[in-house]
Amino acid sequence: MSWNPTQSPDCPEAGALDALETLIIPRARDLGGFEVRRALPAPARQMVGPFIFFDQMGPAEFLTGGGIDVRPHPHIGLATVTYLYRGEFQHRDSLGTDQMIYPGEVNWMIAGNGVTHSERTSAAMRANPGALYGIQTWVALPEAHEETGAAFEHHGREALPMLEEPGKSVRLILGEAWGARAPVKTFSETFYADAVLAAGAMLPLPDNHEDRGVYVTEGSISVAGQVFEAGRMMVFRPGDAITLTAGPLGARVMVLGGETLNGPRYISWNFVASSQEKIDAAKEAWRQGDFEHGRFRLPPGDDAEHIPLAE
Repeated sequence: MSWNPTQSPDCPEAGALDALETLIIPRARDLGGFEVRRALPAPARQMVGPFIFFDQMGPAEFLTGGGIDVRPHPHIGLATVTYLYRGEFQHRDSLGTDQMIYPGEVNWMIAGNGVTHSERTSAAMRANPGALYGIQTWVALPEAHEETGAAFEHHGREALPMLEEPGKSVRLILGEAWGARAPVKTFSETFYADAVLAAGAMLPLPDNHEDRGVYVTEGSISVAGQVFEAGRMMVFRPGDAITLTAGPLGARVMVLGGETLNGPRYISWNFVASSQEKIDAAKEAWRQGDFEHGRFRLPPGDDAEHIPLAE
C-alpha cells in the first residue's frame, strides 16, 4: 500500500546482468492474507527516474465483508499514484477528497508540504466477495517543488491516452511517451504506462527519457535473448535501444522512468525529502497529533483513527 509500515522498509534483492543496468527481484510480504511485492527502493537502485517506491498489491481475493483498511497516514515530498487492474479503493484525504478508483483510472495525490489520506475497500464492495490487484508508486518531487501545496487529481479511463496496434495496447498513465501525453500534472520529465502484449508482440521503449524501467506483472518478456518472468523489474542503461518481446503466454508490464533528480532522497516511513531535517520535522508534527492546528489534518469523514508514527 502507499502506507509504508516501517521506518526502514525491507528492500528487495538486486543484481546486474550484461543486458541491463540493474535487475531487481522484489521481496514478497504477507500483510495478513494480502501479499505485497516491493521493487523500489532497492539496494542498488533507490529510484527509476523520479519513481522512489513501487509496490505490487495482490492479486488478492476477499470473502464477503473483507477488504483493505489503510487508516489515515501522512506524506510529504512526493506524489502517490494508484493504478488498479482489479477491484476498487475509496480514497479520502485531508483536502476533503472522497474519490473511488476503479481499474484503468488514476488517482494522483501531490503531498508536497504535507497531506493525510486513507484507502479502504468501500462498503458496497464488501457486500459481496471481491478482489484487489494493482500497483502503487511514489514519485519523488524535485527539490524546488517539495513543499508545494497538497493537491489531488483523478482521471478516468477515457481521459488517459490508449495506444493500440495489433497484439498490443498501452495506456499512458503519467507523462509523455510514444508521442502521447497524459493529462496528469507532473513536476519533472516522466513516463508511466500499462502495456498488455499478446504472445510474441514487441514493444520498443521510449528513447527520449534518461531512466527507463520495466516491471513484469503477468506472463514473461524477453530482451536481447534474456527472459524475465513476472515479478521482476529491469532498469536499462540510458540511450540503449530496447525492445520488449512478449513470451508464449503474452505479458502485462508497467513501464516507467524519466529524468533523474538532482540527488538521492531521504526516505523514512511515509516521508520523502531532500534533507533529513525535513523528515524529522514531519515526524515530529505527526507525533504531536495536533490535527486541528498542526501541520497535518485528518481526512473529513475518516478521522476517528490514524496510524501512529512507526518508531
